Amino acid sequence: MADSKEAGAEAPPAGAAARGGLSLLSQGESEEPSAQGSALFLGGNEVKSRAVVKYSSAPPRTAFARLEEKTDLKLPPANWLRESAKLGPAGTTILGNSRKSKPFSSFGMAYDFIDSVGNDVDVVSDSENIKKLLKIPYSKSHVSMAVHRIGRTLLLDELDIQELFMRSSQTGDWTWLKEFYQRLIDQKWQRKKKSKEHWYQKAILSKFLYYSINGDGAAQPVPSATEQQESSSSDQTNDSDEASWPAPFEMPSSVSEDPSASSQGSEPLEPSYIVGHVASAPKEQNLTPLFNDGENSQGLKNDFVRNILWTFEDIHMLVGSNMPIFGGGRYPAVSLRLRDNNKPINVLTGIDYWLDNLICNVPELVMCFHVNGIVQKYEMIKTEEIPNLENSNFSTKVIKDIAQNILSFLKSNCTKEGHTYWLFKASGSDIVKLYDLTTLCEETEDKYQNPFTMPVAILLYKVACNMMMKKNQNKKHYGTVRTLLLNCVKLLDKSRHPQIIASANYMLSELFQLDEPKKEESSESPLNENSDESYSEEEEEMPDSDENGSYSTSSDPSDDSKAVAIIKSVGELSVPEKYKSIHQIRPSCAFPVCHDTEERCRLVLSYVLEGLKSVDSSIKKESDLPAADPNTPIPLKYEDESTRGGPEGLEKQMALFLDKMGSLQKGNYSSQSGMIPGSWQHKMKLQLILKSSKAYYVLSDAAMSLQKYGRALRYIKLALQSHDTYCCLCTNMLSEVLLFLSQYLTLCGDIQLMLAQNASNRAAHLEEFNYQTKEDQEILHSLHRESSCQGFAWATDLSTDLESQLSVSCKCYEAANEILQFSDLKSQNPEHYVQVLKRMGNVRNEIGVFYMNQAAALQSERLVNKTVSTAEQQLWKKSFSCFEKGIHNFESIDDATNAALLLCNTGRLMRICAQAHCGAGDEFKREFSPEEGLYYNKAVDYYLKALRSLGTRDIHPAVWDSVNWELSTTYFTMATLQQDYAPLSRKAQEQIEKEVSEAMMKSLKYCDVDLASARQPLCQYRAATIHHRLASMYHSCLRNQVGDEQLRKQHRVLADLHYSKAGKLFQLLKDAPCELLRVQLERVAFAEFQMTSQNSNVGKLKTLSGALDIMVRTKHAFQLIRKELVEEFEQPKSEETLPAADSSPSLNREEVTKLLSIFESRLSFLLLQSIKLLSSTRKKTSSNLDEDVVLKTNKQIYSQLLRATANKNASLLERVDLLIHLLDQLARGGGGSSAVVQ
Repeated sequence: MADSKEAGAEAPPAGAAARGGLSLLSQGESEEPSAQGSALFLGGNEVKSRAVVKYSSAPPRTAFARLEEKTDLKLPPANWLRESAKLGPAGTTILGNSRKSKPFSSFGMAYDFIDSVGNDVDVVSDSENIKKLLKIPYSKSHVSMAVHRIGRTLLLDELDIQELFMRSSQTGDWTWLKEFYQRLIDQKWQRKKKSKEHWYQKAILSKFLYYSINGDGAAQPVPSATEQQESSSSDQTNDSDEASWPAPFEMPSSVSEDPSASSQGSEPLEPSYIVGHVASAPKEQNLTPLFNDGENSQGLKNDFVRNILWTFEDIHMLVGSNMPIFGGGRYPAVSLRLRDNNKPINVLTGIDYWLDNLICNVPELVMCFHVNGIVQKYEMIKTEEIPNLENSNFSTKVIKDIAQNILSFLKSNCTKEGHTYWLFKASGSDIVKLYDLTTLCEETEDKYQNPFTMPVAILLYKVACNMMMKKNQNKKHYGTVRTLLLNCVKLLDKSRHPQIIASANYMLSELFQLDEPKKEESSESPLNENSDESYSEEEEEMPDSDENGSYSTSSDPSDDSKAVAIIKSVGELSVPEKYKSIHQIRPSCAFPVCHDTEERCRLVLSYVLEGLKSVDSSIKKESDLPAADPNTPIPLKYEDESTRGGPEGLEKQMALFLDKMGSLQKGNYSSQSGMIPGSWQHKMKLQLILKSSKAYYVLSDAAMSLQKYGRALRYIKLALQSHDTYCCLCTNMLSEVLLFLSQYLTLCGDIQLMLAQNASNRAAHLEEFNYQTKEDQEILHSLHRESSCQGFAWATDLSTDLESQLSVSCKCYEAANEILQFSDLKSQNPEHYVQVLKRMGNVRNEIGVFYMNQAAALQSERLVNKTVSTAEQQLWKKSFSCFEKGIHNFESIDDATNAALLLCNTGRLMRICAQAHCGAGDEFKREFSPEEGLYYNKAVDYYLKALRSLGTRDIHPAVWDSVNWELSTTYFTMATLQQDYAPLSRKAQEQIEKEVSEAMMKSLKYCDVDLASARQPLCQYRAATIHHRLASMYHSCLRNQVGDEQLRKQHRVLADLHYSKAGKLFQLLKDAPCELLRVQLERVAFAEFQMTSQNSNVGKLKTLSGALDIMVRTKHAFQLIRKELVEEFEQPKSEETLPAADSSPSLNREEVTKLLSIFESRLSFLLLQSIKLLSSTRKKTSSNLDEDVVLKTNKQIYSQLLRATANKNASLLERVDLLIHLLDQLARGGGGSSAVVQ
């Protein structure tokens, strides 16, 4: 019954009715009329009224037959009491306003128009009840109505006390209410009999209507089979006067007992909340499948001829009406009334007629007057003129005020959803009282005695369902949905209605978003805004201020302490805004604000647990333990060694797991509790278990981000146990669920890896892992009813062994990856696939490094001359295999940076292999072995591959620089070892020198001294060392070489060049004075060696002069040494307790002393040679002034140096100071023929 579209503007009633005439609709269809509205202006009082027919089963309107004067209505017409389409499908009962409404009529309408309930409609009721309420101030008759609140909607139904108590006398069902009524309201209750006049008037009206439809002689349409069936059932129920009351409501047996009655869709993941709305009968597609025909006849069916959405001022009402409407000719739509000419129309009748016409949007009223059943005349009256009829004057404005006051009174006091309220006014009384029957009923033995309980619960459930089904529903309605469901669950007996309770709890769990744990603030924000929906229940229940003076119970003895609220005088209802509530009309449904992910998940799990309990309780069982399946082995508590840690056991378990995953694809069902696949229990348990696994996953993820790894492992274990149970129950595994499993295993891998890396805090993690809440235990108990939950035990054990933790982590990622291969998940979820491979590559790197470090540790423990052990080689192989697989993982997702890092680690492994081989053999006869060369070259290959993988430095500068440094180090180590342990037994000296030179130059190539970075001083030191070593090598070649003069010259030039470069680079460094001093001393030795091959004094003097210049340049090194010596000397005085924070590595005093002695002896030697040469040349040639000065200076310095070296007691600092002073003098006075100043 779709909502009709309200189009067009409001128009005068006659025209509107003409445009929107009702067409023939079969029962159950809805109509889309034009705007059927009216705006009335009556005596200066404006009353806005608008009616839209939402559903009609009436036939096309036909003109009524105008009866001739003197027609005797006491005589029955020929067609009397025969079925008539014009008077509706149940013709015999539709007798205008004489018909009495059924006890549950509003529920029937609410089920049909579920979209309107709880949201945009204020009242749902029979038009007779609405009229009765609006006539309260004018009428002395009694009023008795049941009021229910669903969201912001009130449902009004007649509560026929007389009928109820008659039933009570027979069955004893309502005794508590009867006692209460007799005690407080009417001590001498007796059933009041209807008068003969009542039945006489009813019969005359019935005959008049049949005469009116018969007169035109129109052919009567043959009713359809369903109509016949409906009308016959209606006849049966209504022949014995009014509708009978149902017994206290029981769940139909087909719903509560029979599991096969459900027919939910095949997608267990879809939130089809009540599993097909409790027990969907395939024959019906409307929203009332809970009740079979037996229940329908008890009044839970919408059997009004038309349902109208009536807006009266600002009140929106869904109203059921059975008033016959005639039309045709000059009168497009009229209502037909019969009046006794002897009795003038009173106000009550006028209001009755006026409201009926407004509700049904009928512009005119035709009145037929009779005297003692003899027709006298007809009169036509416009609807807007009815309030001004003689003897029937009333103000429409007052009616509007009464409507607003009554609604405000009910809204303000009927605050609890699911409660049955009773609005009661005794006959002839002015006091209107409101009782809460649910509270009164709960004081008796059985709270389920209230017959309204079940229909109200179902309606709450249906409205919540409807809101949840709307995918585009704003989350701000979640508060409303939650309130509806909580009230629904509160009303129902768990043992009688497990299906609805399980479904409602599942829906409650669905209200909380678990899918985006990282964005909880943004996802929760719409729920926490101060919207119309969110405010507290306490606020709403507060009584109004004293000026309204209506709701609170005063000390007047006439007041009733049991009443929720009292209207002390019906006259108050006519006072404008007397009962205007200070609150807007809206439900109390603040959605709980869960700032914390854990709190949100815990709420979800509490609902899941309630749902699981309901499902489990409904499964027929002999005992709590399921019978043993002869095909399933009983899991014993001991553990086989092969299943414990260690990669071999893991391999077996992984194979079993993957085999199981493969069988799931084919659909392998194995429940231990005996649930029938396809039953509502099976489907609901699947959804609840899946929800619990998601909640535990989110909890695990949150614990992980808080670095609570033990707790995270416990939660992911529960998530995987839930998932394992799901796999056992599932008959058709969906790809979405497989994706969840892949995500769970990925997180489990992360947790195991973090536990491996945080071994120091293992005790705390173990304690967190073993802790379990009662709720978790109960959920686990429910899971154990279906499966052993051991499918993922291999992934969730907390091991104390680092290797097994890393292996488990790796296996988790491998399993996650395997699952992605099962269906097309890999291409559907590329981001997750990339993450899994990245993590797999990372953990394989970790395992590779772990094995590599173990191998290095074995190597350091091994004796020097021992050969490489088998254990070491095994570790190398394992490590290499892990690196290789990791590189493959990264390359398959084009992650060049990480692939480069793993290639770099493989290079390091090769260097460790090389070092292992260098330890073998005798230290004295040690030579650089071919195995070392092989492994170092392999290392070089891997580093070069890493550089190729990166391409350019721009991709990742830090990694690029690191690889370059490692490559430079490898070349440098190789060259150094070849130089220090030359393999002379296998290669010629020249060949070795060539290889060393090439390796050193390559090392220099990858050692960037100009790049400003933290590694720059290291690069400069490395480059300086390379130049120094090359210079020393060429110097050594020159000493040992005889013959080829060309080659000697070349070596001389190269040695000089490298010494010069080494000196410059060492001078840039602040912390290498000894190295600088050594280089300069070697340069001096090189000069001395050159001098030995010179014959002329001039040449020798020139060389000496150059050597003394080098000596002068060492002043920088002595200044650095002096600075450090001074700092060392002052430090104990200033900071005895605190060591210097930034001091460079402390000076090697022994080495300094040794170098100082060599320096003094070399300087002494050079000065002596210089003095000798200068003296001899002076004798031979005429005196040269410059040379005289140099000679004099050299003599002075030489004598000071001799005296200083003779003093054995001088401290290191004093010796350094003297040398600096002497070098200064030498610089100023000149060291030879040309003075050199630094």
